[in-house]
Parts: sequence; structure tokens; C-alpha cells
Amino acid sequence: MCCPSPIVVPVPPATTTPTSRERWRAWACPVARGPPHRGSLPGVLRTHWDALSDSVRDAVESQVGTVISAETAAEGLNSALALVLRTGTRAVFLKGLRTDHPGSAAQQREAMINAHVLDVAPELVWQTEIEGWHLLAFDHVDGRHADYSPGSADLPKVIATMDVLNRLPCPDLPLKQAERRWATYVDDASALDLLRGDSLLHTDFNPLNILINDGSTYIVDWAWPTRGAAWIDPACLILRLMAAGHTAAEAESWAARTVAWTAAPTAGIAVFADASRRMWREIARNDPQPWKQRMATVADAWAAYMS
Repeated sequence: MCCPSPIVVPVPPATTTPTSRERWRAWACPVARGPPHRGSLPGVLRTHWDALSDSVRDAVESQVGTVISAETAAEGLNSALALVLRTGTRAVFLKGLRTDHPGSAAQQREAMINAHVLDVAPELVWQTEIEGWHLLAFDHVDGRHADYSPGSADLPKVIATMDVLNRLPCPDLPLKQAERRWATYVDDASALDLLRGDSLLHTDFNPLNILINDGSTYIVDWAWPTRGAAWIDPACLILRLMAAGHTAAEAESWAARTVAWTAAPTAGIAVFADASRRMWREIARNDPQPWKQRMATVADAWAAYMS
């Protein structure tokens, strides 16, 4: 996994070979100890590699090898740690949260589902809890985020990857259930049956969660794996496409290219659109970041289109 515009701890010149951790830190710290970034989860501050204790870095290096460069991701700020670590032979994406942070439960879910989604996601190669951190290390995908704008050549790739995900069996794990996840936003309890299903869903098709590399497309950040109706993932994509500039009709035309959408009931889509409107209004009201306000606006527009 990769994000653009990283804060980079560069590889030392070939003539400089650190002989100890202290020499490495002395060389790297002018960049590695830059100011922390505040993330979008409450209480999340982005932590750089060099700010970790020796014992935490040692634990990581015992699994991935000696780190010769560390890049702090500048986007996707839901993790306190979001680092591309490079050794002499490999690169991994290390993400982490404090174990007492509410978001750590989502990170645990991401670890739980990984072995079941390797057809569309990078592999989790290692995880641990140490000194109050929960750490996940994934194979690094040296890719770029998907472009959702109208006319983008990335859109068919996203649709094809969603179809691959749709074919994966839903594992027997304690996943979120769609009819329960959205129950708060649906007044008619009987309508929730329209969201019920046995498909494995990702449910967060933010373009930051789609990576494209050498013709391959990956879905990352599996914080909310859910069991439900297969068409819910394409429905989630509709809102993201609208946020990128598509009209509701244009966004739905892309969703209609997925296999899952062929079985989508009109009544179910309308229920989900209205639930999404209510959900995003609540999110934007509680945390009025511009992108959340934008999502609330497009959710309103989609619900109006479906009514």
C-alpha cells in the first residue's frame, strides 16, 4: 500500500553505511522527527518511524529486516502509524494504532479478514502488539490511488476488481451484518431484510482505498468487512463517484456494469440511498470536515434521485 506525497527519510548515500542504530538516527532525524499529522479519527496523530522506541523498531526489524528508509504517508490519516519501510530486499506498509484507541477494533477486523481477500488485497505478512501498539505489516504495493473522475480509464478496472471480490466466498467470521450496520438509519425494520445477504463486502470505496499498479488493482483498508447483499458495494461506489463529479445517473451507470448490480432490487437501493443520506448527515454534523460535508451533499442528491 502506498500514498503519494510522503514525508521521506531518504536512503543514506552509498558511501554512508550506518554501523549502529544511533548513527542511523543521527543521520535521519532531521526529516524523521517532523511534526505529527492529525488524522481523521479522533485522537489520531501521525507518528514517524524515528519517534518509535528502540524496542518497537527492533520488533519490526526482526520480522521485515533492517530498515534503510521510512516514508510517512501523507494521506489516509486514520492510522497513527502509516509507514512505507524499505529494507535491502523488500518493502512493507506498516500501519498501527494504540491498543486503547477506539479505531483499533477496525484494525483488528482488517487483520481478521485479510487471508480471505488476497485475490484483491495485499497480504498481511506480520502483526503484533507491543508497548501499547497494535501493528500490521502488509506487502507494499507501489501503486497510485484510483482516479474516479468522469472519463477516467481507472473506472473499468475498479468495476472488474469489484466483480472479483463479488466472487469470493464470505468466510464464517464475526463480520458486521449489513441489516444491522444500517439499522439506525432505517425506520421500517422490515425494509432491512432488503440489505441482508451472504456476500463479502468492503463498503468503503474511497478512491484512497483503491491502488492501481502495473495493470493490477487492489482494495485496501478493510476496516469494515461486512456480510450483506452483494449490490451494496456498488451502491457505496455510487456515492464516491458522485463526490468525484459524476451525476447520480452517470454513477449508477457504472454500478450497473458490476455483476452484483443485476440482482439489485429497486426498493432495496432506495432504502440504502435514504439510509446513506441519513448516515452521512449525521457524520458531517458530528465532524464537519469538508470531505464529509461533500459526502453528505452527494448522499442527499442520490436519495433525491432515487425517490
